[in-house]
Parts: sequence; C-alpha cells; structure tokens
Amino acid sequence: MPVVAAKSYIEYHNDVYWIEGTRISLDSVVYAFGKGLSPESIVQSFPLLTLEQVYGAIAFYLANRAQIDAYLRAEEAAFDAMPQPLQTSDPALYNKLIAPKTAKYRVES
Repeated sequence: MPVVAAKSYIEYHNDVYWIEGTRISLDSVVYAFGKGLSPESIVQSFPLLTLEQVYGAIAFYLANRAQIDAYLRAEEAAFDAMPQPLQTSDPALYNKLIAPKTAKYRVES
C-alpha cells in the first residue's frame, strides 16, 4: 500500500500566516470560525478556498490555539496603534471601513 504524504495548509511569510498557495490570511478563516460559521459557510465567503483547505486551517488553528490567539491579539494591537488619517479627513468613510473590524470575532484573552 502506498504511503500518503502529510499535507500542509498554512504557510508563514512576511510576518503573516496564509492559507497555503493563496492570498487569504489565516486570520480571515479564524475570525469566521470564531463567529460560529461552519467550514461550508467559510468556503462560501472565500470561494477561492476548498473545503479541505478550510478544515486544514481550522485544524492548524486548534492545534496551535494559544500561539495563534496571541498572534491575532498582537495584530489587532498593531492595527489599533496605527494612525488613521481617514478618521479625521473623512469620518464617514472611516466608519464604513472600520465597521467590519468592530463587528468581527475578537479573540478572548
């Protein structure tokens, strides 16, 4: 019987975790999963991903939950610390852009 090689679903480059072979971040899948979306619903939200890739990403997250939660908290803190010029120059556009971030799943400490 042939040996089946293990697959990798996540890659890390440029200080970001990505779904391997895509430009979709692990963050996107984790936040959707944290909001209670099923893997099938996540695939509908990200049609470039396969169901296998979503399950692989969720398995990676669950296997490395403490580290990924810390990574996500650090990413959120870095984003929150960035200057937001639109906040003062175009508050309506800023509020429209920031709305999905404030509505998303937040990683609990």
